Formats: sequence, C-alpha cells, structure tokens
Amino acid sequence: MPIEYVDFGDLKISRKIAQALADMGFEEPTPIQSRAIPLLNGGRDVIGQAQTGTGKTAAFGIPIVEKLNMREGVQALVVTPTRELAVQVAEEISRIGRYRRVRTLPVYGGQSIDRQIRALQQGVQVVIGTPGRLLDHLRRKTLRLDRVRMVVLDEADEMLDMGFIEDVEAILKSTPENRQTLLFSATMPKEVQDLARNYLKDPEFVTVSRGSITVPQIDQVYYETKERSKVDTIARLLDTLDISKAIVFCRTKRGVDDLVSKMEARGYPVAGLHGDMSQYQRNQVMRRFRNSQVEVLVATDVAARGLDIENVSHVINFDLPQDVEFYVHRIGRTGRAGKAGKAVTLVTPRDYPQLRLIEKLTGTRIRREHLPDPADMIERQKEGLKERIRLVIEEGKLGYYRAMVDPLLDEYDPVDVAAAALKMFFDPGSDGPEAADAGEAGPEVSLKHTGAGPGMVRLFVSIGRSDNVRPAELVRIICDETGIPADLVGDIRIYDRFTFIEVPEEWANCVIGCMHRQTVKGRRVVVQPARGRSQP
Repeated sequence: MPIEYVDFGDLKISRKIAQALADMGFEEPTPIQSRAIPLLNGGRDVIGQAQTGTGKTAAFGIPIVEKLNMREGVQALVVTPTRELAVQVAEEISRIGRYRRVRTLPVYGGQSIDRQIRALQQGVQVVIGTPGRLLDHLRRKTLRLDRVRMVVLDEADEMLDMGFIEDVEAILKSTPENRQTLLFSATMPKEVQDLARNYLKDPEFVTVSRGSITVPQIDQVYYETKERSKVDTIARLLDTLDISKAIVFCRTKRGVDDLVSKMEARGYPVAGLHGDMSQYQRNQVMRRFRNSQVEVLVATDVAARGLDIENVSHVINFDLPQDVEFYVHRIGRTGRAGKAGKAVTLVTPRDYPQLRLIEKLTGTRIRREHLPDPADMIERQKEGLKERIRLVIEEGKLGYYRAMVDPLLDEYDPVDVAAAALKMFFDPGSDGPEAADAGEAGPEVSLKHTGAGPGMVRLFVSIGRSDNVRPAELVRIICDETGIPADLVGDIRIYDRFTFIEVPEEWANCVIGCMHRQTVKGRRVVVQPARGRSQP
C-alpha cells in the first residue's frame, strides 16, 4: 500500500506521522525542522547548530521514523551525553512513531544492563544511549550496528566537554560507512568541527542560533506555578490584572479546549480558537472577541497567526512555546499602535531552562512577579460586588425578586437574607469567598526540611573546593543564570567536593531548574534540595 503524504506546514510527511504530531500538539514545523527535515529526507549529512527548546529532537526524529523498515532491527542510533537526554529523546521518537509502532530503547549507565539486553533481543528499531553504555553493549556483542542507516550525535559539544570524544569515535567506527550522519551542537568549538570533518560526508550546515531576534518593547513578566495549579493561577491573574482584552496561548488544540471548558465553568467570558474549527466557527469567535462579548481568547500559535486585533492589553503564555520565535510572535499581539502592552508567562519548575533560553536568544530579562495575595483578591472581589449591587439597585426592576424575599423577612433579619443570597452567589457548597482556594504557586518537589533557616531552602551543589570555586564566584554564576538578586543568597558552605547554599524558598525552583546540569568549571553540576540536618 503506497504511503499517503500530507502537509505539515511547508513540509510533506506521512499521514501516520502527521497524526502523531497532532496528538503531541505540533501544528507547524519550527525553523530547525523546516530546514533540516528536507535535507535529511534527501539523504544529506547535516550539521545543526541549535539548542534544546528549538524542536531539534523532532528535526531528526521525523526523518528517522519516516525511513524505518519495521521488519528490520536497529536502523537508527542517537548518541547523547546524559541519561536524562537519552530518556527524553527516546520518549519523543516513540511518540512520533506511535502509529507506525516504532520501538525505541534508551540505554545508559545506572540501569540494569540485563534489562536492556532483553529489550534488544526482543527487537527495537531505534537505540538512544550514552557513549559509555553503548560501548559496553558493543563489547558484549549485545548491540549490533551493522544495519544502522542514520546516526545522530546530539549535543555534541557537551559530549566532548565531558571527555567522550574517543568513545564517540569508537561508536562511529562500529557503524556502516554508508550511514547518514547528523550532528547537533549548541556551539561549534574546534573539537566539534574536527569531529564533523572526519565523520560527516559533505555536510549541509543548518543553524537557528539567533542572537539578534527583535523583541517588541513590551513589559514581560512571569509567575511561578505548579502544573496542577495553572488553571487556578490564571484565574487569579484574570481577577486582579487590569485586562481589556487578553489572548491566552496554549501549546495544543486539546489544551485550548480543556482550558476553555474549565474557565467557562468558573464563569469567565472566554472563547477558543484552533485549527480544528471551521471557518464559520472561527469567524464567530473573532466577532465576539472584537466586539468585547468575550474578554479572553484562548488560542494555539497557528490559529492566532495573521490576527490583527486592536486593544489587546495582555498576552498570557499558559504554556511556554516549543520555539523562541513563537514566543516573540505571541507577545507581539499586544502593545500595538503605540499602546502599552503586557506579556505574562506561567512557569512551572521544569520550564525554567526554556525560559532562560528565551531570555538568552532574545537578549531580554523577563521580570519575576509574585501572584496576588488571596486576601487582596478577596477585598477586590468584595469591592467589585458592592459596586455591582449598587448598580442593580439603581437600575430597579426588582419586583419579582422582592416577592420572593418578602416572606423570608417575617422570619429572618434582612441582613441575614442578603448575606445568604451572596453566599449562594459565590458557591452553593462553600463558606464564602474566603474559603476558596485560588491555587498556591509552588514547587513540584518538596523543599521542606532541607536544614535551612525560616523562609530559606538549603541546596546541594556537586562542586566544591577541589574544583577551585569560591563563594563570590558561585554567587555570580547563580545570579547570572537565574536572575536572583545577589543579596538574597544566604549561607554558603563550600566543602571539598560539594557545596551547600541557601536561597529564599520562592527562588529555589528557579535555581534548581536553571543550574541543574549546567557546566561550571568544566563540570556538569547536580543541584537539588539538601537533606535535612540530623536532629540531636
């Protein structure tokens, strides 16, 4: 049966892969995908200069899945510097190949090699692994690479920084001469260029290292939240920000529908816009938004393209986009015609690396803000409700409702009757607005009992005196990477091979997210909450 191809932005891909990408929320290719995929489909070797967060995994994952013969064994190999990246890449290629039933296997040290051997014996098409464990399998002859058609060296600069050059070369020599090779690297030091020169054949160079992206002059802020509390967080922001019109961006069509239904259930005037809607539905939504019948438009990146809407006071990133250029396009929807605009981003602990990449490639610093205090929200709700009651009284036309209330006044105090009506208005099952949980932003991991003082979190950093690091230098590095003010960094204890450092609890997730796996003094460091000091 011939393969049916469909459009994916400006690319042609098989229908099964297109269906998988739609499930993943991809509506169009990112720049690195648009440039690399046609070259890889054409059999070219490619050097890609791109960082994590630009969609580079799908840039090689889609061609890998397209070219697989499901009746053969290992045909594609991806070499990564860390186990975390190996697992991440394996999961994404597995999702891309979902409807082709592609079997992937991450192999890395620290996991039972016997389990990996059993999985290899059962048959996989794509292996993703760290250099050391891949060599271990090659020496044991539990992994054969003689039918490999494509090899990907992911984050090549990191692998060479970690001393894997000889291992990588040994792996490449175990693959067929006629293989197709792709090398991805955020930077291009001489060692990476030498590796490419020796093992790639007439490679095409593709880069999305865009340090000159122009960002509109818009006030940009972010709020930290939990993944499970994002809906509560956006509700709190909509209640407190001075919004005339807002566009809320979600990464997927399913995410748009889910957020719209949850916000409508809370009484917010919202409407959704995404690619699965008919033109009639889109026109109806846009008419209501332009006429201010709804204040909030929830949309995907593709659905919002080309919209020209006046008086959008806020753009809210409910989900961070997969590519930096999408972020710039999003926030450009506000602040038009010389008017002030504000871009708001919700950030979970796992989003910090992508947030810092956006800041780095756009040359801007996105300011951290704190969510409005629930007590302040309640006071604003009370004042707003009082004003609405005054307007209803002044408008009159209360005869029908007076007839309902009059019999109650024979038994109850009028103030109690009014208070009961207000309680029912807020929530029939609650004790009033003060009982509502607006959703507290906070960390995904426990930051309690780390042995720090009140309001602080003690962090373990896997670098110490033996790495020739000094307190002032460590503080500077942390401040540069995270944006935390230096005067907020607390007690620092540097030992021979590790360091304990205290930061305010509200900054802890940011420091962990930005610093974990960073290279400091030539070493990849681990940053995590410290264990509490033993009690006497």
